[in-house]
Amino acid sequence: MERSGIVTLTTDFGLADVYVGVLKGVIWSIYPQARIVDLTHQILPQAVLQGAFLLAEACPYFPYGTVHLAVVDPGVGTERAAIALETPHALFVAPDNGLLSCVWENLSAGERAASRLVELSERRYWRSPAVDFQPAPTFHGRDIFAPVAAHLAAGLPLEALGQPRESLVLLEGCRPLRLENGSILGQIVHIDRFGNCRTNIGADWVEELAGQGELKIVCGTCRLTGLVRTYAEGEPGRPLALIGSHGRLEIALREDSAAARLGLRIGDVVRVYRAGP
Repeated sequence: MERSGIVTLTTDFGLADVYVGVLKGVIWSIYPQARIVDLTHQILPQAVLQGAFLLAEACPYFPYGTVHLAVVDPGVGTERAAIALETPHALFVAPDNGLLSCVWENLSAGERAASRLVELSERRYWRSPAVDFQPAPTFHGRDIFAPVAAHLAAGLPLEALGQPRESLVLLEGCRPLRLENGSILGQIVHIDRFGNCRTNIGADWVEELAGQGELKIVCGTCRLTGLVRTYAEGEPGRPLALIGSHGRLEIALREDSAAARLGLRIGDVVRVYRAGP
């Protein structure tokens, strides 16, 4: 795959420490021409599903051959594998803890068949090629993932990084559930800086159900009927539901934070159903 030279970063590191800067320094030390894009470093600590959701949402907007480096790694230093995935469109470097779940779920059957996965076992592409080099057990982002991402961005073939793997860890929360009665059970997977509560329930599922009758949305103590098209269509102080720019259902509050006012959190269950007998 021809590389774009772009490396994106998605982490739960925040910006108060030097961790993000260190990742960039390692990448530029190996591949000075890399163009680094910060997707976000504000994933909640250890919130793997949130990271998986945001990574999958953002990656389609980047050029073919972009390398996406994602580090949300509560199991750093344990037996969990370090992996790289090459899809027909992009390359991904991450811990094998479910962080690539939503990326994988969004691929078609044909794209999955054309994708390749390896374990990052070839130590020469870690931060130091020295035989006695030991990566810090608490910072694989610096010592393994960032160097590998840099080498990939520079054009290294995927197979040079290690042995092929047949599968990767997948989380269940990337997709909602459709219950026997036709209702949909999903969850809040992200809350943006405006307090909009974004769910894993896709527009196609919602629109299919809406075509069968009056739509009801329930999350915690919040009870909503129907959808609006824009935030401005809601009444001030009253929650609303709409399909956001990401193509999924979200709960919002006009000119206010739905999360703060309604006490909603990431992981809260969202039920969508059709009113009637």
